[in-house]
Amino acid sequence: MDTPTNLIQATGLRKSFGTLEAVRGIDLCVARGEVLGFLGPNGAGKSTTMRMLTGFLQPDAGTVNIAGVDLATDPLGAKRNFGYLPEGAPAYSEMRVEDFLAFTARARGYRGAEVAQRVNLAVARVHLEPCRGQRIETLSKGYKRRTGIAQALLHDPPVLILDEPTDGLDPNQKFEVRQLVRDLGKDRAIILSTHILEEVEAVCTRAVIINRGRMVFDGTPKELDARVPAGVAHNRLDHIFRTLTAVNSKERA
Repeated sequence: MDTPTNLIQATGLRKSFGTLEAVRGIDLCVARGEVLGFLGPNGAGKSTTMRMLTGFLQPDAGTVNIAGVDLATDPLGAKRNFGYLPEGAPAYSEMRVEDFLAFTARARGYRGAEVAQRVNLAVARVHLEPCRGQRIETLSKGYKRRTGIAQALLHDPPVLILDEPTDGLDPNQKFEVRQLVRDLGKDRAIILSTHILEEVEAVCTRAVIINRGRMVFDGTPKELDARVPAGVAHNRLDHIFRTLTAVNSKERA
């Protein structure tokens, strides 16, 4: 069987802010059918990397390719290939769900009947029917996240980039959003930034951990768990995460 083409390909990403080297040579690749969990402690360079992947921040060095399109040379073409859920799922809170999604569809270039078609499909896909007529400010956090994912899906992109999609949700809401991400990941490439280690086991097919701007692990959740020393029975992933991201750790997977 042929090796699947990487829909997300980032090579040699670097970014400094003055004397601070926030990202120091990050390589990332995600193929169709993969859900990549992207982890790191505060200050590791995770948010900076996500902003470079989505074109909100220009790298000092390195390249980003989304579904075969170079983000630097054809930014609009590359951005047509991904949907982005920023941290906190910001939206126009005074708008109704369906009006916000229609506004987003028109901003994406859809017109006429196609706007309604795109909205209806996204609403059905993320199960927003019960609240499509509500103002976003009245929604629970779970439905606000769903609305954010719906806008990312409107143009049916092959790539999804999700920043902390379950942050602040209750256990039932987390379960629902995680199930949705698993379903979406069957035919897409997804990168999911998170600080919740259990999310890696629940959702992701691969995990990347960065620390101090460098990659310290890239592998499957099982490979991550296999690094836990014998005798550690509780909080196993917490233990290996602390080991990999200790201040003086220089380990690289």
